[in-house]
Amino acid sequence: MSEITAFAGARIFDGEQWHENAALIARGGVIERIVPEAQIPGGAVLHRLEGGILAPGFIDLQVNGGGGVMLNDRQDVEAIRIICEAHARFGTTALLPTLISDTPEVTAAAVEAGAEAGRRRVPGYLGLHLEGPHLTLARKGAHDPAMIRPMEDVDEAAILDAHGKVPVLLVTLAPEAAAPERVRRLSEAGVVVSLGHSDASRDAAREAASAGASMVTHLFNAMSQMGNREPGLVGAALDSGELDAGLIADGFHVDPAMIGIALRAKKGPGRIFLVTDAMATIGTDMRSFTLNGRLIRRENGRLTLEDGTLAGADLDMISAVRFVHEKIGLPLEEALRMASLYPARAMRIDDDYGRLGQGARADLVHLSPALDVESVWIEGRKVFGANG
Repeated sequence: MSEITAFAGARIFDGEQWHENAALIARGGVIERIVPEAQIPGGAVLHRLEGGILAPGFIDLQVNGGGGVMLNDRQDVEAIRIICEAHARFGTTALLPTLISDTPEVTAAAVEAGAEAGRRRVPGYLGLHLEGPHLTLARKGAHDPAMIRPMEDVDEAAILDAHGKVPVLLVTLAPEAAAPERVRRLSEAGVVVSLGHSDASRDAAREAASAGASMVTHLFNAMSQMGNREPGLVGAALDSGELDAGLIADGFHVDPAMIGIALRAKKGPGRIFLVTDAMATIGTDMRSFTLNGRLIRRENGRLTLEDGTLAGADLDMISAVRFVHEKIGLPLEEALRMASLYPARAMRIDDDYGRLGQGARADLVHLSPALDVESVWIEGRKVFGANG
């Protein structure tokens, strides 16, 4: 029988509410309950935390790289493991390694690596995010224009095949590059479809949402903006309760004032959640790297191509949490939800992730009062922090 573990000594945020003078009880990597400290079961292995906050581990649905590795450059299980380990030290306990638009061969290799990572239960690995190549050139961002193309039957079949291999699959596409019928078939099969790198009108975005698209990739970036006569994809995302939306909260990709406006405007139940769009630099001191053979420079918190185009982000999840709490002024509990509960709901995995309730995974982050990451556990096993 699995041993019982208890976590006590910190305020506990369970994803919905706070618990004071309480303990979280887990067995076999699964949460059983939260109880008053006086009710910790006898014989439980106690993790005594020195103040701070115990919260659900962060979930990042857009991670291009970390630890010096880019998925586009290296498609194997060890690369996925390195990326997951690099982000764990910043509180991320589940992530989607993200492949930026590439060749069919590289995409297939990434899918096979993702399938094997799932079989090996790599800690922190959730599934894959295929960002492109079915986008629009007008909003390519840092994607290689040579890789971008409309979705054809063979591409749709490859995505459906990938969905059967990896634990969960998120696909970013532009409505201009994938007809609603294709979106419907993908979503009905269980693929989570996100709209991004698109110049779509609001009506085209709504049509894609009606066909099953349920998310928008890095809100405001690489998409049609909101105008007074044409709301564009940004307007569709904010006006629709059907669409969740990822947001890069680093102060470079979206102006803080616009983040505040978007959060106030967004209709529910769809929510805005945090993503890092992180590149290989996270967890390293590297000053540059390449993507599809193009140099990307790291300087003053920004990653750019040589023409100045933003190319992903030099951002980790706890920094994004601090940003929306301290710079935008969100209550701490809402900032934490944006990094855990809301992305879990967007991926339809909130029975197991993003909350500290009965039956959920014991994926935990212990934060100091200053919101620094002290320790991290994945399925009850410490992966970062003192003595482990």
